[in-house]
Amino acid sequence: MSLAWVALNSVQRLGPATFDKLVERFGSPEAVLDQSAYQLEQAGLASDLVRKITDPETMKIAEKQLKMAHDVGGVVLTRKDNEYPACLREIFAAPPVLYARGDTEILQKHAVAIVGARSPTVYGKHATKKIAGELAEQHLVVVSGLARGIDAIAHEATIDAGGKTVAVLGSGIDKVFPVSNRALGERIIKNGCIISEFPLGVPPEPFNFPRRNRIISGCSSAVVVVEAGEKSGSLITARYALQQGREVCAVPGPINSAMSRGTFNLIRDGAQPVRSGKELAESLKVVSFPRMPFSVTPSVTSVEVPETIFTQDERNVYDALTIEPQRIDAIAELNGMDMAELFVILLNLELKGVVQQCSGQRFVKTGT
Repeated sequence: MSLAWVALNSVQRLGPATFDKLVERFGSPEAVLDQSAYQLEQAGLASDLVRKITDPETMKIAEKQLKMAHDVGGVVLTRKDNEYPACLREIFAAPPVLYARGDTEILQKHAVAIVGARSPTVYGKHATKKIAGELAEQHLVVVSGLARGIDAIAHEATIDAGGKTVAVLGSGIDKVFPVSNRALGERIIKNGCIISEFPLGVPPEPFNFPRRNRIISGCSSAVVVVEAGEKSGSLITARYALQQGREVCAVPGPINSAMSRGTFNLIRDGAQPVRSGKELAESLKVVSFPRMPFSVTPSVTSVEVPETIFTQDERNVYDALTIEPQRIDAIAELNGMDMAELFVILLNLELKGVVQQCSGQRFVKTGT
């Protein structure tokens, strides 16, 4: 039954790692929701999470979510469902619940992600159309994030070539963003699928997008970055792809173009250069993700990030946090970090279950 999954997943600031710890300890989402406040506190949960899990309103919220999904023609997939993407199930901190609209059967097919700049050059647009169209001709699903620029072009080119495409949102599936891509979103629903880990009604908050990038790479065998500046959000997707053991590819660009700096750096560091979707399909060692029986803790076939081990940057940020919420700009100033870089680090710490995001983009240690 998906109701308990949706209810537990709807608890704000309860990340996938903590979700899994609770289910592993008590046996199922239903069992977690049946626990007393004392038993949940003994499991190491913060008091605010305990209050939300034991609040009768949590189950009512889940019932409302299921109705909202039904009303927009959507479905809810949990990690125990066969329709849940097998490849995504294997990543670290896989979403316990996915909301979807469209043809969910394509979520089991081999896919390649295409991401890139929101303001691409003419060269970038042409390259995206060529690569996406050829991947579609090779019967590969194209995954992207429905953002302006390269993402939107990749989706459109795939559909125009008769292929299937998946859009991963940084909002609820009822809040297609940006507004200018809503018509494209409807096209994708008819020629593929829209998915999100965020409940219906969730707006496109800035912090949601780095988080959704791990799903874009997690649903794919390879990630192709077409154009990217040195600090492009597309590089976050490439970074997650590396962590997940996916192939990272980049389109070589003009050496005098600012939009080629990020892709140049990727190729310099070992990414596969790509000039053709057909060549990529032929060279790609497509990873096989067989359907596996559901387990609470995913059996990760790629490089798993242990929850108890931090990178040095993660350790520095974690040590700077306290049990009192701190604004993200204050954390950035304290650590001397770029905001985009800090977003990713805080996201990883949140997914590991050691940091929570509070209102107003403030962050606090969970104490677990």
